[in-house]
Amino acid sequence: MPHVLFPLIPGRPMQQRLAELIASRRFEYAIIGLVVLNAIILGMETSKTIMAAIGPVLLALDTMILTVFVVELLIRFYVFRLRFFHDPWRVFDFVVVGIALIPASAGLSVVRALRILRILRLISVIPSLRKVVTGLIAALPGMGSIIVLMLLVFYIFAVMATKLFGEAFPIWFGSLGAAAYSLFQIMTLESWSMGIVRPVMERFPYAWVFFITFIMSTTFTVLNLFIGIIVSAMQREHEEEAAEERGQLHDDQAAMTAEVKAMREELVLVRKALEQR
Repeated sequence: MPHVLFPLIPGRPMQQRLAELIASRRFEYAIIGLVVLNAIILGMETSKTIMAAIGPVLLALDTMILTVFVVELLIRFYVFRLRFFHDPWRVFDFVVVGIALIPASAGLSVVRALRILRILRLISVIPSLRKVVTGLIAALPGMGSIIVLMLLVFYIFAVMATKLFGEAFPIWFGSLGAAAYSLFQIMTLESWSMGIVRPVMERFPYAWVFFITFIMSTTFTVLNLFIGIIVSAMQREHEEEAAEERGQLHDDQAAMTAEVKAMREELVLVRKALEQR
């Protein structure tokens, strides 16, 4: 995949060189390697044994890697200037790295724990991961409709379950919230049969009709709609990218054809000029 370099800016050779640097494959791979290494270091910092042995070394490495990330962002800001904030992925990197710069005081210790989010920078530097996230974002409008449908289904079944089984099983269905949580467990198929449904069926033999209907309506229908929308959005994103690549290839071929035609015309003129001599 060819790299798109910035046009040469008169009087600013440094900006041009930095633009070529951040567009190079080696720079991209170096950042990916540092992100992975930083994630490993942050994981090792959770071990008291490892910290007791090489804690200062890990902290020093973490600081060095964070410094590299800050320098990288400064370079990108120098190259893009205000256009830096036009790209959501650059803004994402800016926020993730900024979280790591928050002082580790007692009141902000929870925010400092979010340093592990730096591994999410892999999304912004690996094109294939960006495609997946872009597809998920494109699926959000359709997923919103499915979420509303899911809430309606849950509300209906939660009200029914509270009315039917709430008095006999107050822990599971004694309130609307408890019923909704129990139904969510049943939807995920986690201990739904032996844990909830069979005990309920001992008191209400025909309760299986209610629960099977709920599972068929949610687990095997609504959740599959989620999957279908996500797959459709990713397929559409892939098709759009393929169409863009085909368009770019067509433009390149047209430009090459025009150049070849111009060269032929120039050769014809040169030959005619030589023949006239």
